Amino acid sequence: MASIEIDRLIQLLSKLPGLGPRSARRAALHLIKNKESLMRPLGIAMETAAEYVQACSNCGNLDTANPCAICTNVKRDGAIICVVEEVADLWALERTATFAGLYHVLGGVLSPLDGVGPSDLSLDSLLARARTDNVTEIILATSATVDGKTTAHYITDRLANLGVSVTALAHGIPVGGELDYLDDGTLSAAMKERRGI
Repeated sequence: MASIEIDRLIQLLSKLPGLGPRSARRAALHLIKNKESLMRPLGIAMETAAEYVQACSNCGNLDTANPCAICTNVKRDGAIICVVEEVADLWALERTATFAGLYHVLGGVLSPLDGVGPSDLSLDSLLARARTDNVTEIILATSATVDGKTTAHYITDRLANLGVSVTALAHGIPVGGELDYLDDGTLSAAMKERRGI
């Protein structure tokens, strides 16, 4: 029988994506066995991240600076904005090193069944950026799921009268696929072969 402290550690770890109770127990044991080399540095890193990491007020990326390093990078093309569902999707695209524009993180997708409507996403700030930041192209990099496609169509309709070119990632992404789970080659090809909607 584990102590209350160990049980609490296991319960917290089991709330992480991809970790069920059994995996959480293994992770907890590994951390406890490696207190000095892993558990303490991890605790410090988590505390530091909790204190300093924040969402960029411009694009929604996570960084210690606000605006984030991507938004303030003068080498990035501010005329192109790639719209993604979550920060993990932004990071996945950044790994490919094929996109030199800016990003906009929606914070999810439209999903009436789950009660997620337009006001639950950062759509208004995207439209404001499209109107005021000399944007010429919006790339919709939403997942190839029903909700992802619905979100892309909704955004396309909202951007229709702004004179901005709206494109989407090419068919390198499988239907039902999510960006964070794809390999870098597939993401690179999809970004290079994007098309108009």
